[in-house]
Amino acid sequence: RCLPESLDFLLARRPPRALQRVNALARRLGRAALAELPSPPGGGAEHGSRLARLLCVAQRRTTLLLWALFFLVMFGFYFIMSWTPKLLVAAGLSTAQGITGGTLLSIGGIFGAALLGGLAARFRLERVLALFMLLTAALLALFSLSAGLPGAALPLGLLIGLCANACVAGLYALAPSLYDASVRATGVGWGIGVGRGGAILSPLVAGLLLDDGWQPLSLYGAFAAVFVVAAAVLPLLGARRRERSPTLGDAA
Repeated sequence: RCLPESLDFLLARRPPRALQRVNALARRLGRAALAELPSPPGGGAEHGSRLARLLCVAQRRTTLLLWALFFLVMFGFYFIMSWTPKLLVAAGLSTAQGITGGTLLSIGGIFGAALLGGLAARFRLERVLALFMLLTAALLALFSLSAGLPGAALPLGLLIGLCANACVAGLYALAPSLYDASVRATGVGWGIGVGRGGAILSPLVAGLLLDDGWQPLSLYGAFAAVFVVAAAVLPLLGARRRERSPTLGDAA
């Protein structure tokens, strides 16, 4: 009762008493009741595997862009979370300061998702998410210049944790809105899976760069570029998101 199924779900999956539930939603929104349910989105076709449907002509661009976003954001996020304490120590800070830096990243993350949610309730989600991606990139670039300055590095770590976690939370909020209910779980699941690939590769790439002679904090400047690329990809998905999202007017 407190959180009814979405109109999208009711029209696509047709659970018991779907028509009554749609009409109850219509009454709450001041819309006319329906005499019968319209045809399901996509004509109700269920042929082929769900993965094949994600990669069909109509969905391929959306799916590949979403995979790219998940990969990029998780690639950058897991570098930040897994390497920061060690890199701070390697850059000249004490072990205690390195641990403090890692802790501040996590503390910042607690507030990041909440802040994104509050802003997304007032502004378009993809714009808020793009803002956090660019802020993360800028903060990482500043962090790369903070060698030997714990007074700057530690507060920056807190802000980076806030913004990077907001990026991850924003992707989880954005992804479901890109697919119809019939393939939504598959689409989001594959996006998360591709993101996990980025999460696995990220620490390995960072280690290879260090072995190749990169300075510890200079890695943050390189990984800042990852979030810039993600912010550039995001508007391409924003248009797709605005194209869908069913309304009762569409159902009527």
